[in-house]
Formats: sequence, C-alpha cells, structure tokens
Amino acid sequence: MTTKNINTMKKVIGQVTPEEKNEILALFERRNGLNELAKILTADNAELYEKLVRDMGETGTKFQGWWDRMAKKYSWESAPNGNWEINFETCEISLVTGEDLRI
Repeated sequence: MTTKNINTMKKVIGQVTPEEKNEILALFERRNGLNELAKILTADNAELYEKLVRDMGETGTKFQGWWDRMAKKYSWESAPNGNWEINFETCEISLVTGEDLRI
C-alpha cells in the first residue's frame, strides 16, 4: 500500500527576515549534508558514526526549534496534517495541506 497526497493546497501565511531565512537555510543545508554522509558512512568507524548520529540529532533539534520559534513569534496559521515551507528566494512561509489517499 502506498500513500499519495491529493488536493494539496499551498497558502502563503507569512514572511521571515533575511537573517531568519539564513539561519534556517544553514540548518537545512547541514541536515541535507549529514543525510548524504549517512548514506555512505558505515558503522565500521564507530567514533565517526557516533559523531554523525549526534550531529544529526542536534541539527534536527535546532531545525525544529527554528520552526517552533518562528511560528510562535509570527503566530502562523497551522492545520492538522499540514506543514510549513519556506521559499528561500522570497523568505515567504507557506502552509501546505492536503489529504492522503491510501492506494
């Protein structure tokens, strides 16, 4: 069984400052880099593997913390099963919602 998102809606609900955007952009790039490294790193090098796992956890916490802080600061609209996205070019925040169809 797979899940397919249908009726996806995207609505601009706010904007952050360029400085705030740069903060989440750095975390986004770090998280993506760590995820790519995780694909090629094996547990054979225990010390490096543990550092990667720790860094991934810390980066994920900071990433979620940014969204939590900004949502509180700007009182962003939210929705059940929705998520926020940032447009790195415009600093706009969108609420993305949709219904999942299981097929």
